[in-house]
Amino acid sequence: MDRTSIIFGNNIDKKTVKKAEKSKQGYIKKFGDDSGADYKISFAPIDTLSHIGAQNIVFGDKNVPFGDNPVIVGNIRMGFGHYRISIAMASCAKAMGYTPYWLDLASFDATGSKMIRKQNDMYSLASRISQKSRLFNKLVWEPLNSEGFKKITYNAVDQKNSELLVPIFKNIDKDIPYIATHVWPSQAAVHAGMKHVVNAIPDNWPMGLHLSEGAVHTVQTPFAYLGYKTLLGFDKKPLKGIPEEYLKEVGCYVDHELLCNLEEDNALRKKRVLSGEPIRLLMNVGGAGAGAKMFEQMIDHLIPYVNENKAALFLNTGDHKDVFDRLVSHISGRCETHLFDNDYDKFTDCVRKMRTEKTAGITLICNDDIFRAVYSTNLLMPECDMLITKPSELAYYPIPKMYMKHIGGHEVYGAIHGREFGDSTDEYPTSKGICAAIDRVIEDKEIIPHLCDKIDKLKAEGCYNGAYECVRLATREN
Repeated sequence: MDRTSIIFGNNIDKKTVKKAEKSKQGYIKKFGDDSGADYKISFAPIDTLSHIGAQNIVFGDKNVPFGDNPVIVGNIRMGFGHYRISIAMASCAKAMGYTPYWLDLASFDATGSKMIRKQNDMYSLASRISQKSRLFNKLVWEPLNSEGFKKITYNAVDQKNSELLVPIFKNIDKDIPYIATHVWPSQAAVHAGMKHVVNAIPDNWPMGLHLSEGAVHTVQTPFAYLGYKTLLGFDKKPLKGIPEEYLKEVGCYVDHELLCNLEEDNALRKKRVLSGEPIRLLMNVGGAGAGAKMFEQMIDHLIPYVNENKAALFLNTGDHKDVFDRLVSHISGRCETHLFDNDYDKFTDCVRKMRTEKTAGITLICNDDIFRAVYSTNLLMPECDMLITKPSELAYYPIPKMYMKHIGGHEVYGAIHGREFGDSTDEYPTSKGICAAIDRVIEDKEIIPHLCDKIDKLKAEGCYNGAYECVRLATREN
């Protein structure tokens, strides 16, 4: 079926369709035509995710059969967000009795994979530039991420380019339940004939970018549901919306490990805050590595609190060694520091001790391995009192949150959701504003307990069950 010229009954203009075809042919010219390739499927363990039994799908010399009750989580490395949501899907699949298989479509030596890596490089570069150039951010990056990606015509080019990913699926059983945490893996699976595809939409701001007709679209919020149900604002003319059969509001995508002991986590948070222990603040650098200057400004503001044992800071720089080194140099000699540079075993041991022992100083974490880079934040969330983050994928996680300045206009609506949901503060776009908010959280001992109580209530209402629901939709569980 031609999914470039028409989507959900809405015709795409011929000029856009021609542009889409030109884009696909351009990647074939650059990276080669592998449409006739016979990629054999094998598996490799993912050490960091061994607790959920996740297997990485790789190319091999011969086809290896899938195990019992498989669920494939299709994803790409674009920032950290899609990986983090994928881990949540795999975690909940394991908790529900399934074997999760990890399919990173950007990881292969294939034409479609090279196309993704090329686009990801451009996206990451633009994200970093947007943090350095106000003019670029105002005139290019903000409009593109809010209004440009929203247009239904934007979907046509992605639909055509995602056809390049089909060869990867040749030897994958089309009946295996499949959850995609980015639209390209969803579109690719549909093009390849996968029969049970869930397209887990990550953002609160509805965009044509995320459309993948043939898949069940899941969203985390009522706002996103109505945006996709109506498709209002996706074009100058009225459009047909997504039928209920292909659109489900499921709640926030959260790991089983972060939910199963959540009430205890919140009780310990309240106990620490009310007993006068240092407030444990968690920060994480995003996948593009942007925002180092604001981290430095927040650290400067926090060091007096750290030295007075009023706060303890944990900062995960992911796989950005340059940011890690810059912050280590910035902090050096100014307070107690704990450094974990590619020392995951010692880091995980430190996290285990946090459950029962007091914390102090500033802890910096860095890992070259992408899974460890992402999962370090997951391990710290249950043991910290507040997460300070830009309002991206972490805007939906069950921990008291404070929002830094967004990167890309679509993230604004993650902050709006968190504020209205009641488990986070507003977005503070300047260092002055966020430092003032940090002061209030440290000095006013009622704020974090209030947010913890709200999180307990939201969990009881099922608001964080989105990943479980995606598994149910993909596996056709009632």
